[in-house]
Amino acid sequence: MRYWLYAMVAVFTTPIAVAQPAYPSKPIRMIVPFPPGGPNDILGRVVAAKLTEQLGQQVVVDNRGGAGGIIGAEIAARSAADGHTLLLSGTASMAINPGLHKKLPYDPLKDFAPISMLATAPSKPP
Repeated sequence: MRYWLYAMVAVFTTPIAVAQPAYPSKPIRMIVPFPPGGPNDILGRVVAAKLTEQLGQQVVVDNRGGAGGIIGAEIAARSAADGHTLLLSGTASMAINPGLHKKLPYDPLKDFAPISMLATAPSKPP
């Protein structure tokens, strides 16, 4: 009798696995805080094309240039934290702007989670 009781307790106290929807469940928006046609835009479009192939879901590049990257970073920070909005950010948005502006509409440390470094560029010609 005691074994049945233990079995019943084990069955009813075990967490039930809930099926999660497959990621991504909708198109991904990649915000590029620079105008179209520049090196950051080109990098974003190349990465978006590869992500579209790998994930099987459309990755759309959304150029939001202006204010040294603040406009695009603010839009990304205010979007839902569901993984369907990416920000292709540079040094300005995350490291320089916090030192130049007393109040930003986003917090680079709290509002974003880094994923990967995509590229580097020299700061002066060789």
